[in-house]
Amino acid sequence: MSNAAGSASGTQSVDRAMMLLGLIGRQGVAGASLAGLVGASGLNKPTVRRLLLALIRAGLVEQDGGSRTYHLGQEAYLLGTLAAPRHGLLEIAADQLAALARDSGDTAFLSLRRGDTAVCLHREEGGYPIRTHALMPGAQHPLGVGAGSLAMLAALPEPEREAALDRNRDWLARDYPALPPERLRQLARSARELGHALNPGLVFPDSWGVGVALRRPDGGVAGAISIAAVAQRMQPPRSGELAAALVAAAARIEVRLAQAYAARAPERSDHKREGAT
Repeated sequence: MSNAAGSASGTQSVDRAMMLLGLIGRQGVAGASLAGLVGASGLNKPTVRRLLLALIRAGLVEQDGGSRTYHLGQEAYLLGTLAAPRHGLLEIAADQLAALARDSGDTAFLSLRRGDTAVCLHREEGGYPIRTHALMPGAQHPLGVGAGSLAMLAALPEPEREAALDRNRDWLARDYPALPPERLRQLARSARELGHALNPGLVFPDSWGVGVALRRPDGGVAGAISIAAVAQRMQPPRSGELAAALVAAAARIEVRLAQAYAARAPERSDHKREGAT
């Protein structure tokens, strides 16, 4: 095998391993089965097994001895922890989430946009004894499903929003038949008009939510914050009060995001100059 061919093969293996790592991470605490990984990746079973063994040796993946499902490993956790100060939206937003949960008594969430999906990054419990458990850290939904996810969808430019809805069409039809792209398009329009997204029990009947998108300094969507509660605690005028609290918290988070990006600007410029030499 030539050096070029060997390099291409090695790059392909890395790409495939990273794809499997992403697929496992998206399953959250439930973990991923071998059959599920084979089906989702489009790779054959021997290839998936070989790549999983390499990821396990690196500590990035581990297999549950009972269920035989695959989960992110200790090394993946360590790398994420080390990367958090540089890329950590949670670190920037954590105190605002805590304040929202404390002041409302309900559950506050931070979600991150990942392509055409929304990933729950953190859940902060409030003091009210009756809670909604519809969204847990690591859970992933198509953009538009859930209050924070809907806020992100609504904040996208129209071409990007339409492309995401089109790519998620089959997923929505399979897992969220009550929320086809046409319905999410209407909900996103309402969210833009209101300045916040409202989920009146569209995913789980007794779990209502209000969400607001978080924008980067360039206007791109970074994520969203949201509050969820049982239906009786989300009726007007309280839902409007919670929305106002979310808008204020989002503004404070976005100021910090802008400061973090500004602090990293000289570093990005240095990298560009190095790449040009």
